[in-house]
Amino acid sequence: MSTSGSTSPGAGSGGDRTGSLRVALVGYGPAGSFFHAPLIASTPGLVLDTIVTGSEERRQQARAEHPEVRFAGSADEVWARARELDLVVLASPNRTHVPLATAALEAGLPVVVDKPIAGTAAQARELADLAYAKDLLLTVFQNRRWDSDFLTLREILAKGELGDIHRFESRFERWRPRLKGGWRESGDPAEVGGLLYDLGSHLVDQALTLFGPARLVYAEADVRRPGAAADDDSFMAITHTGGVRSHLWMSATTARLGPRFRVLGSAGGYLSHGLDQQEPALRAGLRPGDGTAWGAVPESAWGTLGTDEDARPVPSLPGDYPAFYAAVETALREGTEAPVSPLQAVAALEVIEAARLSARTGRVVEL
Repeated sequence: MSTSGSTSPGAGSGGDRTGSLRVALVGYGPAGSFFHAPLIASTPGLVLDTIVTGSEERRQQARAEHPEVRFAGSADEVWARARELDLVVLASPNRTHVPLATAALEAGLPVVVDKPIAGTAAQARELADLAYAKDLLLTVFQNRRWDSDFLTLREILAKGELGDIHRFESRFERWRPRLKGGWRESGDPAEVGGLLYDLGSHLVDQALTLFGPARLVYAEADVRRPGAAADDDSFMAITHTGGVRSHLWMSATTARLGPRFRVLGSAGGYLSHGLDQQEPALRAGLRPGDGTAWGAVPESAWGTLGTDEDARPVPSLPGDYPAFYAAVETALREGTEAPVSPLQAVAALEVIEAARLSARTGRVVEL
């Protein structure tokens, strides 16, 4: 696919881009405004050229932070200007990811898609095949790979400090007893809503990144809040081909939160609490490179490693969401691998689909 010799559908063609790469961002809701726009704008070599939104309120919000940005009322306007652009980022509702990514690739534009890339593994594979055929970068915004706790855990595992890993426990739990409304809580399958797709996309991606392919999947998906139509309290158990068992919780109805990570091995365990603070920082208006110690974690929030009788705090590596778009910029210029392969997204969706089947039938699903 790539002129650099890569055969991955997640690689950039590279080699023919000079100056700042011009980015069009489709969607300026929370994902676009809090995550993608500030991260794109703070990445050397990228410039936020165009934002697609028909909302005048959101345009005013965007102008305040990105005064030089241009606006488009529809994605079709972006496709018509494809030769003026170098990358499209899709931060639009989940139901639009497949048609918009397809249109962008057909227009000759590399694409970043917010997670989940699609509603089914088959759809994601079709997008990967199209990117391969067009020799274009296609990648997925799995920002939680650059959470502080995840980076710290990867380093601990790489050093072998836990011995042979038996079980990986991971949670994204919240206490939101009242519905917020919107498509994420819709029961319409076309909306690709519910926590298995939302938070589950992160949890599954992290588990597969750490411990490899899944062999068996069991899941429970419940709808607990009055008026809710999509799963808001779910659990998933994955048996990996290497033997590790991952237990994953995602919930909006957890009044007492469990640990973020509990990882148990033959030589000890790792325990951490609380969520990475890059999202709250972005929502508060802080930006990478603005003089703050981006992604830094205070000692009081470090995880611990060892046993109950002999545990020690482990300094947390800084969180690094900016690394995602830095890797995208490099892939576009040099033809290197994208930060997240679309085939990795396919594998995660296969697990999520198996989890949905397991939750419906009550049985363990073999992949």
